[in-house]
Amino acid sequence: MLRRILAPLVALLLATGVLAVLLPAAANAAACATAWSTSAVYTGGAVVSHNGHNWSARWWTQNEAPGSADVWADQGSCTGGSGGGGTACSYPNWVAGQWYGVGSIVRYTDGNHYIAVHENPGYDPVISHWYWDPHTCSGGPTDPPDPSGFVVTQAQFNQMFPSRNSFYTYSGLVAAMSAYPAFARTGSDTIRKQEAAAFLANANHETGGLVHIVEQNTANYPHYCDPNQPYGCPAGQAAYYGRGPIQLSWNFNYKAAGDALGLPLLTNPWLVQQDAAVAWKTALWYWMTQNGPGTMTAHNAMVNSRGFGETIRSINGSLECGGRNPAQVQSRVNAYQRFTQILGVSPGGNLTC
Repeated sequence: MLRRILAPLVALLLATGVLAVLLPAAANAAACATAWSTSAVYTGGAVVSHNGHNWSARWWTQNEAPGSADVWADQGSCTGGSGGGGTACSYPNWVAGQWYGVGSIVRYTDGNHYIAVHENPGYDPVISHWYWDPHTCSGGPTDPPDPSGFVVTQAQFNQMFPSRNSFYTYSGLVAAMSAYPAFARTGSDTIRKQEAAAFLANANHETGGLVHIVEQNTANYPHYCDPNQPYGCPAGQAAYYGRGPIQLSWNFNYKAAGDALGLPLLTNPWLVQQDAAVAWKTALWYWMTQNGPGTMTAHNAMVNSRGFGETIRSINGSLECGGRNPAQVQSRVNAYQRFTQILGVSPGGNLTC
């Protein structure tokens, strides 16, 4: 009997619009996501709130306000305010020095939320990007991390090197990164991606697209033994030719890299062409620790925003910079611009040397 009475009443209320007034607004609007920030970097799929609406990013963006740029798609009005995720978020405030396990979500002092992607003893979420990712209250990280922790996914790596030699494995690169944890994990998301692109672009040039494992000009092989070194060339005068992603060469470089990595590269330089992780480690050793003919390491050039051109100077500046070989320089720049495009990040300035 009650259902017979209520049914006509509901129909009447719907027809007159009274029911819509009686129902709470939250039934028709989603909770507000984390507020949009002018300084944050957002990638495709990220959801933010701005001016009472939720917005979804179509592609990479920074400092483009929702509602004023095509990159943002309007997801409709939201309730609960913005700046802290609204009513959907009830996570504790971040505390410096407190231990956080993987998956911990905190509310930072700026009102935004962050999720721990690596356990840490309370590192600052807006500084320690390796340990924290931005988090929306409506569905997880704005930029879900690759399981490897590397800013380049395996799919992007394959896209960069469609014809690569099977020796140069993605897993080998990821394994090698444990030797230099600061590589592509220092600074903002933009800087990390720029550094990864710069490293891979130089490796691309040195190896013909990660095709060649060893130096192709065998006539050069005997020239890479410096007999003035006290340890000499125990593997043979012609044993220290270019190998790996950065084409490590010379007995003194094999000695220094081997000492740094705990590997017998002076006596067994062939390890670099036999083990993908070793090959990548030698390239990262040079990238992270050697100035070469430049004035800084390639790593420092990128994290200090000195530009891709400075990485060329550190790797082969004596032969390519200052107008000596512009075609070679442009080859490196072209690869770098292509790789930054794949990663959805600006290449920055100072591209040549």
